[in-house]
Amino acid sequence: MRIGIEAQRIFRKKRHGMDMVAIELIQHLQSLDKTNSYFVFVNEMEDPGILNETDNFKIIPLGPSSYPIWEQVLLPKAAVKHKIDILHCTSNTAPWPCRSKLVLTLHDIIYLEKINLNSGTWYQRLGNLYRRWNVPGIVKKADMIFTVSQYEQKRIMTHFGLNENQVKVSYNGVSPHFKTVGAQVRSEIKNKYQLPDDFMLFLGNTDPKKNLIGVLRALQILQESGNAFPDLVMPDFGESVLRNILNDIGAIALLPKIKLTGYIPNQDLPAIYAQAKLFLYPSLRESFGLPILEAMACGCPVITSNTSSMPEIAGDAALLVDPFQPDQIKMAIEKLLSSSDTRQSCINKGLKRPPLFNYREGALKVLESYKAIYDTL
Repeated sequence: MRIGIEAQRIFRKKRHGMDMVAIELIQHLQSLDKTNSYFVFVNEMEDPGILNETDNFKIIPLGPSSYPIWEQVLLPKAAVKHKIDILHCTSNTAPWPCRSKLVLTLHDIIYLEKINLNSGTWYQRLGNLYRRWNVPGIVKKADMIFTVSQYEQKRIMTHFGLNENQVKVSYNGVSPHFKTVGAQVRSEIKNKYQLPDDFMLFLGNTDPKKNLIGVLRALQILQESGNAFPDLVMPDFGESVLRNILNDIGAIALLPKIKLTGYIPNQDLPAIYAQAKLFLYPSLRESFGLPILEAMACGCPVITSNTSSMPEIAGDAALLVDPFQPDQIKMAIEKLLSSSDTRQSCINKGLKRPPLFNYREGALKVLESYKAIYDTL
């Protein structure tokens, strides 16, 4: 087989969730399949050291170019040039002019459920519009669709009228470097990012589904009640954006309690999870929620939502809250900070959750689908 893998953004400096999932898929396929030929198509080449070529895996840079031009023009041309039998697009969208058999990883369909042109950054809004245009047609063309949770599988099947043979679940997993971390490494990372002695961690962005406003309102309630609480560490977030949000909700007094670190590379995150008093992940909607498992693997207790996929991923190892109720987030924070028994229970149960989710098992499912599709050629 000649298999193409769309991995457009895996070599950008600021990698995020879908980029890391694509890297894990490729690395596990490298260990599982020494026979078939793979062509990994990428765009940015800012940080290529995370993935190496092997005898049957070649990295093919295309561009650089904007996302739509890269995907709709450069990628299908490259697929023809390299005589690709099966093209696997890993990040929700795919090229319309695709002659190869198509495998699609559809992480979620949130952008099809509703769209708000007044929320998020312009980049996020344009991305959602692009997906809204692309995904419905691509789903019809795909020979196999993978998604990342049973919750999202049901959402996709219901939305498009598909069945379980057309949409399969391939769970994300936790990279091995997410684990409990020694004191020396914790100290080095604490100094590197000038972290407070005591802090809570929130990994979010301006996407409304991440529920930053809900978290800030919960902290505002804590502050106004006179209860002490640790600072909130927020990576990869701009001060001017944060200040505007705090002003909008009347919570500017929280600003001294929030530590902005800038972007934190994936390899530094375990030491930060390990030092956090708790990890806040009360999203409004997720298809998986990988940071839940990452935090658990590092021994950090988690507060997450009782909606969408998050109960499926967290099990009984986290405190679940209604993300639309800031008072519930506030009470969960207080419970983890005040009850050592609750905290230790979350830590102990949390350490048992990540092994249940395995990238290798997912890669095996993908490889089996490649072979089944190839047999139909």
